[in-house]
Formats: sequence, structure tokens, C-alpha cells
Amino acid sequence: MSPDDLSEKGLGVVPSSQARFTSVDDPDKDPHVNGDYFRKHPTWHVEYSARKAEHVFRFLQSKNLHPKNIGEVGCGAGEILKQLQNKLEPDVRFWGWDVAPPAIEMAKTRENSMLQFALADFGAIETPELDMLLALEVVDHVEHCLGFLRMLKSRAALKLFSFSLDISVQSALRAGAFLQRRNVHNHLHHFNKETAISALEYTGFKVLDWRLVPSIPGASKLASLAKPIRSPLFALAPEFTVRLLGGYSLFVLAE
Repeated sequence: MSPDDLSEKGLGVVPSSQARFTSVDDPDKDPHVNGDYFRKHPTWHVEYSARKAEHVFRFLQSKNLHPKNIGEVGCGAGEILKQLQNKLEPDVRFWGWDVAPPAIEMAKTRENSMLQFALADFGAIETPELDMLLALEVVDHVEHCLGFLRMLKSRAALKLFSFSLDISVQSALRAGAFLQRRNVHNHLHHFNKETAISALEYTGFKVLDWRLVPSIPGASKLASLAKPIRSPLFALAPEFTVRLLGGYSLFVLAE
């Protein structure tokens, strides 16, 4: 599909390495665009997608939400939307956008008549009218994250975010913890629950609900060792446990 075809369908335009992105100053240095991230993570985390889709599905169920048009910014390899499509009604339409050529190449293999993907600078394109926009563990990767959040606000009636909660007592005490998250996972920004919600409110969102969910495994050896302690403690004091030991992500529903 050509860039003109993408534009005609309202799905976006292929980013040029010579263009300045709306949320990235130098695309040639961005690891998602230049291929560095793909070299570090050749599966693009597809193995965790079913679990993330389940978190989204449970959130929708708990709020009795039935969106008919769902988009995902920073969709990666597209497996989260594919898994979500398997859980929702067959008349739901899905769109995914990402700036990473290797990710969209993988996502294209998952397309069908109700699920489409495009290589696109989300801030520079027109998108279909969406009932819900997903931004799952994307904000921490975006260079100009506050401007990025403001741009997302008008793109859908409802937005569902997830944030990796990198900041905890154990991560603050562990030398190199934040650099590890930057070097391995390209986290340019680090959040805890309070700063994530504050960033959304600062950029004009109204937070409707939030919840804490276990993070994907393998963050660190110390995090793995803490798991037998973390789970039972979380059952007793969830927010205290997350502040102390980390190991959780934050899902936030906003409008």
C-alpha cells in the first residue's frame, strides 16, 4: 500500500527519515525508527501481548464499555489489537499506528477486513473517528511526552493508557536501575502512579478510573527475587507495595 493509499484511507502517511516528527526531533537517532529497538527486541514483545490484551478487555468489561472503533498509537507488532479482536464483537473496527518500520511489517501480517495498520507519525495524520484510543506503555518512550499527550486528547472519546511504573523504593536504591530501563527498553521518562496521573491531568485529561496490574516479567533479577514477597503484600496493601517494590504497571481510563 502506497503513502497515497494510506492517506486516502485516513490511516496515515509513511514517515520519512528526513522529516521532523511531531514528537521526535531526530528520527534517525530514534531506536524505534532506525532499527536499534528491533535489534534488541526482535519479537517486539509479542509474547506479552495476550496478557496486555486481557488487561484491556477486563477494564472494558468492568466499566461496561463497548467501543465500536478502537485505535492504538504505538501499536508495535499489532498482536495486542489482534488478541483484543478475538475477545470483542465481530463488528468492532481496529486501527494501529506506529513509527517503527519493523513493527508495522510484522503487524501487517495480522491485518484483516476489520483490523488495519499503518506506518505513520500519529501527530501529523488524520485518523478515523474513534470511540477509544489505546496508548499502552508508549508515553515513556516519547521524547516530547507532554505535547504528545495533549495531541492525543482530541483523538477519541475515551483514552486508555498504561504506564510502566519504573519508580519505586527498590529501583531508587538499586544502582543503574533507571539507566537499565533506558538502555534496554528505551524509557526516556520514568513514572510512578502519582506522576503518571499528574501528567495526564496537567495536559488536560479527566481521569475516570485507574488500576494497578502486574508488569511483564524479567525487569531485573532483584524484581524476580521480590515476587514471592510482592504478591501477598500487594493483596494487603497494593499502593504501598508498588511504591516499595515496584513490579506493576498502571492502567488509566481518561477523557
